[in-house]
This record gives sequence, structure tokens and C-alpha cells, in this order.
Amino acid sequence: MRLSVIIVNFNVRYFLEQCIHSVSRACENMEAEIIVVDNNSTDESRAFLEPAFPSVKFCWNTANLGFARANNQAISLARGEYILFLNPDTLVPEDCFEKCLHFLETSGTNAALGVKMVDGSGKFLKESKRSFPSPLTSLYKLSGLSKLFPRSKTFARYHLGHLSEQENHEVDVLAGAFMLIPKKILDEVGYFDETFFMYGEDVDLSYRIQKAGYKNYYFAETAIIHFKGESTRRGSMNYVRMFYLAMSQFVKKHYSGNKARLFIFLIQTGILIRATLAAIGNGLKKAGLPILDAAIILSGFWVVKYFWSTYIRQDVNYSPNTLLIAFPIFTAVFMLASYFSGLYDKGYKQAQLIRSTTIAALCILSGYGLLPESIRFSRGILVLGILLAFVSMHLLRQLFIRVRLLETDDEDDEKRQTIVVAGETDFAVINNLMHTAGMRERVLGRVGNTVEERNGTKLGNVEQLPELIGRYGVREVIFCADGMKLKDIIQLISHLPAITRNKFHASGSRSIVGSDSRNLSGDYVAASKKFRIGQSIQQRNKRLLDILLAILFLMSFPIHLFLQKKAGSFFKNTLDVLLGKKTWVGYACADNNLPKLRTGVVTSTALPSSRNELPEESLLKSDEWYASEYTVLLDLKKIKAGYRYFDC
Repeated sequence: MRLSVIIVNFNVRYFLEQCIHSVSRACENMEAEIIVVDNNSTDESRAFLEPAFPSVKFCWNTANLGFARANNQAISLARGEYILFLNPDTLVPEDCFEKCLHFLETSGTNAALGVKMVDGSGKFLKESKRSFPSPLTSLYKLSGLSKLFPRSKTFARYHLGHLSEQENHEVDVLAGAFMLIPKKILDEVGYFDETFFMYGEDVDLSYRIQKAGYKNYYFAETAIIHFKGESTRRGSMNYVRMFYLAMSQFVKKHYSGNKARLFIFLIQTGILIRATLAAIGNGLKKAGLPILDAAIILSGFWVVKYFWSTYIRQDVNYSPNTLLIAFPIFTAVFMLASYFSGLYDKGYKQAQLIRSTTIAALCILSGYGLLPESIRFSRGILVLGILLAFVSMHLLRQLFIRVRLLETDDEDDEKRQTIVVAGETDFAVINNLMHTAGMRERVLGRVGNTVEERNGTKLGNVEQLPELIGRYGVREVIFCADGMKLKDIIQLISHLPAITRNKFHASGSRSIVGSDSRNLSGDYVAASKKFRIGQSIQQRNKRLLDILLAILFLMSFPIHLFLQKKAGSFFKNTLDVLLGKKTWVGYACADNNLPKLRTGVVTSTALPSSRNELPEESLLKSDEWYASEYTVLLDLKKIKAGYRYFDC
């Protein structure tokens, strides 16, 4: 057998589905096998994948053995002359394997090979070519100097930034996402070192290959899509910590004496620098915009007050102490309303700002109406202050969006337009998938891969795709296997507008996968519904309702002493909800693959679990309906209906 493709899976069944389809097409003209080792996934990967791919060898582990051990497990089953270690979140073009094997077989030397990798938008991934970690190389990377000088032979050596990504090169390190190695080399140098926890296995194996006298090559004549690229997780402190552990382990294994001690010292210095930068960056991401908003709101009230007292009501004296207390309180109310309205959730929508401003205005004006007459001031100051805050916050966000400091999120926007590059058959499948996921209204039409006249749902051909994207304001393109070849898709996506989001679908599959932004590792559309209760704003509002009702019940405890048969149980449930151990309304079935909720005092049927006598199928449907249609009002209705069972 010529080739064995080994893939390790852990909870990415939709990406793996697309990956296997692409690998199968690339193996059509050669004798090859696909081996998948699943590290005890909990996303029903086995039931989803095994019936769909009868020719694939699956190994279903009952524990997560880790990346290295799972790959080694598959090597013992492999029969190929060449072994390819491939990540499940990749797509390989149809001619990828033939080109790679031809290069190795005609290069005149025994070698291992990695390929050019791009993300879902066609952007080159720097980890496609790397050097071995040295003290200074690691310091430059961890300190951020490699980003400041991306083409420097010195500072950007970690990713070999001085070498052209369009040419083949001998390199040090092969990326673990795609490592093609002759089996005889693996038998000689050994398999993956299972003591590495993460991020070091590929470096260690590449080092041992070179040490044994073989070469590692970066091969630029084909390219694969890798959804979890360099931008993923790289800014987090967890990555910095894991990278340090991997490099330290590599140093202890392959270096000794003063060189190893120097290496450790420089890496620790880099860690300190990177940790400081990461802490500052994360702090600004999380608190920067709210702090700016608070300053805008508070300043807006004072600016309007100055304008009002100077040009409109010169005869009125405002108490400084009253304003010093009132304006910060109104600002705090505005910020709380913004938070619970979802303004600071990931991905900005203008509707969030409008909603939060409206709620804040109602709360502030209602609170103002309750103030004693003696400390009231002009209502006009509040109205104009709120309007000024809204305009200023809107302009600030537009500026941040323009300079790409803030990302928009139109995932739920019905006006978002999607074009599908597909034949008629796959276009029908895409429509069904989008309809099931509640997104069918986005599909504008179909683009073919040949120059034909428009007919039916056909908008044009693939050569007209950039023009169609601009004409219709398209934000998303779904590429299908029967529309054009993957190798042509990879060439095309890098030339599409940067704002376009690309997704991919293989003929015969039940999902669509892609990366919606440079900050996301991957997302998917599958033949399953999306649930409102999984949205951050709904989760937050549900928790707020839980807390407010718990406080209300505690404040009105004498009433409940008479209304509840078991007052002790009632107040225990109330305290559990207040402390976050329970929620007033939860699911009727514990294992239903829906967004997670706390245990409910009552369930989606408005009954406690002990009183649910419906068949499990009916309870599952009740949970699904509750999750998909969730609103705070729905919770209130369930709470009203189930109040008499709150003492269970």
C-alpha cells in the first residue's frame, strides 16, 4: 500500500466529516487507507461518522490518550509505504497527495514533507515552515519581535519569514497538521514522543528526523486549508504557558549544560514579556470599550448640563453635590443596561446599541421620576445626555470597525447575503441545511463554475464571483465540491474581498464548515437547529431573572409561608437559585445535547423532574422547543405555572 492517512479526532465531527471527504477524493487514484483514532469524543462522533464512512478504519478510545499516543496507536495499524499525519480540521485538494509523493520519490533523497497551509480566508499560515527553537529564536517569538519584523532572517527565524512561501525549501520543523513521512524513516527514528503534552511532538519528531541524517521539506506546489491557524489561541496566556512547557521539555531532552540553562533563562524572560503584553491586551479587550463608554456617557451628561445651564436655563442653579452623585449613578445604570442588552458580547451589532440605549433611557427616566422634587433637575439634561452618549458611542464603534479594532457580528442578521458556488444538486442540499439551521433566507442564489447563461437560481459563473460579491453586498460564500475543485477554490479565496467569509461543503456530507473571522478557530452549519437559549445575552438575562426572582421571594417570605406546603424546601431552592446552584426552569432530560443549563427547580414542562410522567421522546421535544424558543417571558410563564411545585 502506498499511503496511510492518520487522523486524530476529538469533538470535531463536522470538520472531520469534511476532511475525510477531501482525503477520499485525493486518494482516488492511488492505493491508500484512512485511519481515524477518536480520543473519547463526547459529540456523538461515532454515531455520526462510522456509518457514513465504511471504508475508513476507526479506533474508538475510551479515554483521551493525547495527540502523540493516538497517532502512535494508528501507526501500528498502518500498512502504507508513506505515513501522513493530518489534522481533522483540514481540507486537502484533489492532487495534493500525488504531488507530494511525486516530489519525495523524485527528489533523490529520503525526506519528510510538510505543505503550504492557508486558513479559511486563503491567508498563508506561518507555521507551515519553521526552524528549530533556539534560545534567541524563542525569545524573539515570545517577546513579539518576530511580528514587528516578519521578514527578518534574525527576528523572524522561528517562522523562517525570510523564505518565500511560494517556493520549496528545506526547513527544520514540519507542522503537526500535515506531516508526510516515509514509514522506513519512522521505523528508524521512532514515533511521536508520548511525554510531550502539547505543541512539542512535531518539533521533537522533526529534530530526530534531521539528526538521523534525513531532510525536512516545505512543499509550496500544493496548499491545504487549515481552519485552526496561527491566529487561533496564540494571544492567550494558556498558549504562552503551554509553549513554554513544550520548549522546556524539548531543551531538557536535546540540550545540556550552559546552553540549556541559557535557553531556559531566555525563554522565561520571553514568557515574562509576553505575559505582560497578553495581560494588557486582554484587559483592554475586556474592559477597554466599557471604560471608554462610561467616560463618554459621564462626559456627555456634564457637557449637556453646561450647555443647558449656559444657554437655555441660566436662571437655575444646580446643586454640585446632587450632580456629582446623580450623573455617576445614571452612568452606572446606562452601563448595566448595556451589559445585559448584549452590547459587550463578542461581535458588534448596531441593534445592540439601540436596544441598550432605549432600555437605559427608560430606566434612567423612570428612576428620575421617583426622585424627590427637592433634588430633581431638568429632564432635558437627561434626554439630551442620553442622545449625545448614543451618537458618540455609535461614532466610536464605527471608527473601531474601520480600523479593525472591533469586529461586527451579523450571524443572526437576516439581511446577510450568501452565495453558493455549486451545481444544482449540492445547491438543493445547502438550501435544506440552511433551512434546518434557520438561515435559509440568507441564500441569494447559486454561482456555477462554468460560463453559462443564467437560469433558475443561477446568478452567474465563478469568474463573475468578485463582481457579484460587490454588487449584492455578499458577506458569505459557500463552496461545494460539485461546483468546482478544491484546488481551484484555494486559489480563488485569497483573491476575494477580505470581508467575505468562506464556508465549505463536500458532496454527500451533512454539514458546512468554515472560519468566520481571524479570531475564530472554526464554525459550522449542520443539520441541527440553533437554540436561542445558547446565546450569551439569553443566558445572562436568564441568570438575571433567576437572581431578581430569588431576591423578591426572600423579601416576601411571609407570603410564601402560607402558599407553600414545604416552606423549608421552598427557601432552600430559592437560596440554591440565588447562589447559582440551580435555575428556576431547567431541562426535563439531563442528556439532550442542548446548550447547558443548571438543574431546574421545575423543568421545561413546568413540572419538577419527579412529576414528569411523559415518555422520554416527549420530554426531549419539550426541552428542544424550550431551548429554541426561549425568552425571559417564556421563563416567567413557566415559573407562574410551576410555582406550586417550588417546594419539591
